[in-house]
Amino acid sequence: MMRNWILPEYISDILPNEARHLERLRRNMLDLFTCYGYEQVIPPLVEYVESLFTQEDSALDLKTFKLVDELTGRQMGLRADITPQVARIDAHILNRQGVTRLCYAGSVVNTRPDGLLSSREPRQIGAEIYGCAELAADVEIIELMRASLALAGLVEPRLEIGHIGLFHALADAASLNGSAREALFVALQQKDMPELEMAVAGLSPALQQGFLALPNCYGGEEALQLARKSLPVLPTIVAALDTLDALNAVLKLRGIETRYDLAELRSSYYHTGLVFAVYAPGFANAVARGGRYDSVGEKFGRSRPATGFSLDLRELSHLPYPARHQGVLAPSENDPSLIDKVRALRAGGEMVIVDLGIAPDEASCDRKLVKVDGSWQIVALV
Repeated sequence: MMRNWILPEYISDILPNEARHLERLRRNMLDLFTCYGYEQVIPPLVEYVESLFTQEDSALDLKTFKLVDELTGRQMGLRADITPQVARIDAHILNRQGVTRLCYAGSVVNTRPDGLLSSREPRQIGAEIYGCAELAADVEIIELMRASLALAGLVEPRLEIGHIGLFHALADAASLNGSAREALFVALQQKDMPELEMAVAGLSPALQQGFLALPNCYGGEEALQLARKSLPVLPTIVAALDTLDALNAVLKLRGIETRYDLAELRSSYYHTGLVFAVYAPGFANAVARGGRYDSVGEKFGRSRPATGFSLDLRELSHLPYPARHQGVLAPSENDPSLIDKVRALRAGGEMVIVDLGIAPDEASCDRKLVKVDGSWQIVALV
């Protein structure tokens, strides 16, 4: 079925079966977040660009549609990510002193898709913790991310964890900035070893070895052990590896199997520490991503520790849709007793469809209302 008739590339309608499935997932996930103590916020779809990304975040800048506000003449943007908006709300609207748990669900719009099978209008849902620098916050977010995917019926999820601080520590030690730092970041992100070797040429042997080792630090606990042996002993690197070791121990206690990818840099520029992603069979891209972004609120004048995750509900639409609940077909009559019966059934949660000429195979009903001995009864639809 053609889903993007007269629509732009990578933009499509959401038709009834998928819409029903996505809305059910959204409701269930938001209910799950509530059980963990998260409060929902609903930021606007459009706002001034300076609130949507920092000048340093070139990746998010490129993904953001811009337009001119006819009222003020200022440049506005359609949000490409909801996290900066939630950080603004935490920093200046709520302005709480203690730990704040916030969640959200809404559409974002991207100038370009993340992949060939991705939409430019993801249905983003996520949860974030502000005001806690402890590892316990990251553990809670990881557990909540996995529980959210379980609601969607995802089987055999694979959790991969990295630490973007390792790259920044090496780049800072090499005094890399601007385009040189960006080129190295992209080479590591793509695990392009020939490009990476060219990018690190001219650095000290210890830093060359560190950068070239990161793509090989992949796997189970042995990846962390290899990193200890291969990376230079810098305070920020030691601290990052200590965090990964501590997280590994906690996740093992909780029975969560984990893989490590220390060249995992597929995140927005605002991430500062731990980064994680979940992959699953049948999905070309990660089905959920998250991490720590302790400085995301700095641009709003209030930098607080923060960690969170998000996912695109439309990515999960590849999973089989649950069967639609079958309803009751009611005749189109103005019988007061029929009207009362239909209202009572709907109040009890039953789907009642009034027959206005529905084709039998499109009615989504397995029962019907018929009048038996003066009262309306539900019988099987044959």
